[in-house]
Amino acid sequence: MTKIAIIGIGDDGLQAVSPAVGERIEQAQVLLGSERALDLLPDSVAGKRVQIGSDLAELADQVRNIGDQSAVVLVLGDPMFYGLARYITDEFGKDRFEVIPHVSSMQLAFARVMESWDEAYLTNLANHSLGSVIEKVRIAERVGLFTTDTVGPDQVAQALLDKQIDYFDAYVCENLGARNERVTRGSLADIAGQSFEPLNVMILVRQRQLPDRPREAVGRRLFGNPDEVFFQSRPKYGLLTSAEVRSMALAQMDIWRDSIVWDVGAGTGSVSVEAAQLATDGAVYAIEMDPEDHQLIKANAQRFNVENVIPIQGKAPEAWEALPDPDCVFVAGGGREVCRIAEAAYPRLRDGGRMVINLASIDNLTELRQALRAHTDNVQVWMLNISRGTDQLDRLTFDALKPSFLVATTK
Repeated sequence: MTKIAIIGIGDDGLQAVSPAVGERIEQAQVLLGSERALDLLPDSVAGKRVQIGSDLAELADQVRNIGDQSAVVLVLGDPMFYGLARYITDEFGKDRFEVIPHVSSMQLAFARVMESWDEAYLTNLANHSLGSVIEKVRIAERVGLFTTDTVGPDQVAQALLDKQIDYFDAYVCENLGARNERVTRGSLADIAGQSFEPLNVMILVRQRQLPDRPREAVGRRLFGNPDEVFFQSRPKYGLLTSAEVRSMALAQMDIWRDSIVWDVGAGTGSVSVEAAQLATDGAVYAIEMDPEDHQLIKANAQRFNVENVIPIQGKAPEAWEALPDPDCVFVAGGGREVCRIAEAAYPRLRDGGRMVINLASIDNLTELRQALRAHTDNVQVWMLNISRGTDQLDRLTFDALKPSFLVATTK
């Protein structure tokens, strides 16, 4: 079977490809590509033209319909750099294709601004949320961004300024390789006030000898932050899950980067916030029925600059009926209510997911353990007795925290 060529081209069409590549395109019986890519071919290219769009399932059908005909898939720029080649080769196997790259618009952009892209942070905002990208931009030296119709350079610049990240020079490279190509340079404040063509690449270059503006000192740890850095209500001050217990609970939850997490009875949101710092591409649903604590969850999420905490005001289990099934669940509290909530949450837990329950009293520990063992033999229990060292009259003493119990299970 003749291999299908995935060929990268630029706005200058066949003029910039090698004779061998040009001949491959001219002799192909089927030519697949976006409307813009196909329009770059002269009328003398006689192959059947098949326009492809963003529907990957439809694209797969179009590739299957090629059969034994000689075919070329035309992609603007480098097909392997945020192009279609990865999807097609994953779908049909690498043996059926060959990839012939062209200069990508990202390469062109860095060349236009005469900056090296060695070790630059490169990404596409079509595939990643702006919030997660900004945190990576914060510590980068150079950045290359494919923006989108909905998140343009002006919005990126303003989002950076909102996070006090103002130490980059910015370039916006529009319509690269075309006759109406334009490169705009300015501060982030300059870029935030302008509009640009949808076909653009944004380059950020850190200004020399300027330090970054780190986030407020709180939240520098991914988990186990001191209790006092969280906003707490005065009547309930000190009732949040302590840093030591919180650290062990989060470790036992096995949170991945893209995990869906439920924090049931979230209180002030200390577990929710730190879970969100671990699940950077996921979401943490902080379920709390107390209106004052519901507001504190929002305040703590803002203080720690995490945007993936979603406060849900309501009583479990009714409050989670419309939520996506979780990979990880944390439940905290006392009394038989905790047993009821844990039993209700277990069926919603995804296969392989982890649930961790923090009990403040031993009274319901046996009941909870037996309830979970009805579903699985994999139930672990810890009793945590923790004392914090303190200086008193030039002597080291220890203040004991209330004993706490953790129960963990895997579905």
